[in-house]
Amino acid sequence: MQFVASEHPHRRLNPLTGQWVLVCPHRTQRPWSGQQEKPEKNELPEFDPTNPLCPGVTRPNGIETPAYKSTYVFENDFPALVEVVPIPPNSDDPLFQIAPARGNCRVMCFHPKSNLTLPTMSAADIVVVIDEWISQFNELSAKYAWVQIFENKGAAMGCSNPHPHCQIWSCSFLPSEPQLKQERLRTYYTTNERPMLADYVDRELQRQERIVIENPDWLVVVPFWATWPFETMLISRNNNKRINDLTLEQRQNLAVTIKELTTKYDNLFQCSFPYSMGWHGAPTGPEHAHASSAHWTLHAIYYPPLLRSATVRKFMVGFELLAMSQRDLTPEQAALRLREVDGKCHYTEK
Repeated sequence: MQFVASEHPHRRLNPLTGQWVLVCPHRTQRPWSGQQEKPEKNELPEFDPTNPLCPGVTRPNGIETPAYKSTYVFENDFPALVEVVPIPPNSDDPLFQIAPARGNCRVMCFHPKSNLTLPTMSAADIVVVIDEWISQFNELSAKYAWVQIFENKGAAMGCSNPHPHCQIWSCSFLPSEPQLKQERLRTYYTTNERPMLADYVDRELQRQERIVIENPDWLVVVPFWATWPFETMLISRNNNKRINDLTLEQRQNLAVTIKELTTKYDNLFQCSFPYSMGWHGAPTGPEHAHASSAHWTLHAIYYPPLLRSATVRKFMVGFELLAMSQRDLTPEQAALRLREVDGKCHYTEK
């Protein structure tokens, strides 16, 4: 009996984290009678006087959101991290370790209109978003070891406000996921004298199996080790280490790429496709200012939960929580579907 990746269960290694993913393609045929989500439709008004992220509306803390015309950034009214906090006492007990956690949390509105999302914004407007990401990164990276830019889109991913926005959390420490990548990328670079993701881009271009979008500056793939059904990775092809390394042309191409990818997502099931996404690059702050970042490659990760349709999502429960991550649809099958769906014209414009 010959192994066929699209038919037989197998495991795949994520070299960025050292974690294995169980792939079970034969399970795509199983019937589904579990929970179904309400389809995410973007039927919001352009302006909602009750939405605190809209221009001119008063937020719960009594502060009025200004009448902004482009992007708008403000300190999170309910931050997870704060800059001034007492330092916990040292513990010599290995079972009860505790460490300081300082930081800053900001909210960034993409656009004053509530009824827009990145796929329905213009590429020029997305360039403005990218420029503001870089401006915030420049300021915060001078002080903090990690600046996490991320977007939760849609109620299915826990987004509490439908206005187009993202968050920027800055940490005095290196969080767990970036720490894992830091160690794995450095080890690979020491052994191979090449950045892992630069080699990965080359391999994916050779194989042409999991590519979704390709242009001179960016490559979008469903990673070989993807966990979520339509997970993608957006990787710099220019040896950029951090988001503030990007040239004007690279930022413009990034805007086009983001618009095309998110349009593909929405068009796949003809809904406002939910996801969590974020940027990873070389650590920052005084601690990392003079350290080598040669092993890093700037990349973004998109984690969308939808599996079979606009109403059926993937749940990380049971075996996934207790043993290891598992997926049904193979990354190659997911990439094919994303590659074939239109990324130029949004379904609401047809």
